Amino acid sequence: MEKKIIIAIDGHSSSGKSTMAKDLAREIGYIYIDTGAMYRAVTLYCLRKGYIQGDTIQEEALKADLDQMDISFRYNAETGRPDTYLKVEKETRSMEVADKVSLIAALGFVRRAMVAKQQEMGKAKGIVMDGRDIGTVVFPEAELKVFVTASPEVRARRRLEELQAKGEQTTYEEVLANVKKRDYIDSTREESPLRQAPDALVLDNSEMTIPEQKKWLRDKFEAAVCSSK
Repeated sequence: MEKKIIIAIDGHSSSGKSTMAKDLAREIGYIYIDTGAMYRAVTLYCLRKGYIQGDTIQEEALKADLDQMDISFRYNAETGRPDTYLKVEKETRSMEVADKVSLIAALGFVRRAMVAKQQEMGKAKGIVMDGRDIGTVVFPEAELKVFVTASPEVRARRRLEELQAKGEQTTYEEVLANVKKRDYIDSTREESPLRQAPDALVLDNSEMTIPEQKKWLRDKFEAAVCSSK
C-alpha cells in the first residue's frame, strides 16, 4: 500500500493553486482542503452579521461566535469536489468577501482557530491543502510543499474572468487593486504571514497552461512519494 503524504500548497490569491490542488487530489484519491474557503466563510458570516464596518471589525462579537461555527467540507456529487459549509449562503467568492477576507484572516484568534481545525483534518495524512501558511505554520513537516505565484496583472485577469463568468459586475482595475491589497495584507500581517517555506518548490505559472501546471504538480507528487518511502 502506497504511503500517504501531506501536500501543502501556498501562494498568492488567484494564482491558480486551488485549481491545481483540487485536480491533483481527485486524481490521486486524496482529500482536498481549501483553507481560503474557511476564511472566506468566516468573512461572509461577519458581513451578514454586520460585524464589519469599513475596515473596522467587531472582534469581541466575532470571538463570541467563533467557537460555535461548524466549518466542514462535504462532497458535492454535481461538481465532484468538496464544498465548504458554514450554514450561510454560498457567496464566498464574491468581490464583497474578497475585499474583506484578508482583514479577517489577519486576526490572530481567527487564524489560531482555523489552524487547529486544519491540523485536525490532516492528522491521517492523504490530503492536499492549500492556503497562505500551510507549509510554514499548519504543516511545516509536510512531505511536499509548493509555493505558487504569478504576476498581479495575470492573477487579476484570471480573477476577472472567473467573476464575469458568474455574472458579477466589476472592472479589471478594481480586481487588480483588490489583488494588490490582499498581497500586501497577507504578506505583512503579524500572525502567519504569507511567505515561502525554505524547502518549498516554487512555481511561477504566469505563462503556463492548466495542463502544464497539472503535469508539473503530479511529477513533484510522484517524486515526493518515492523519496518518502
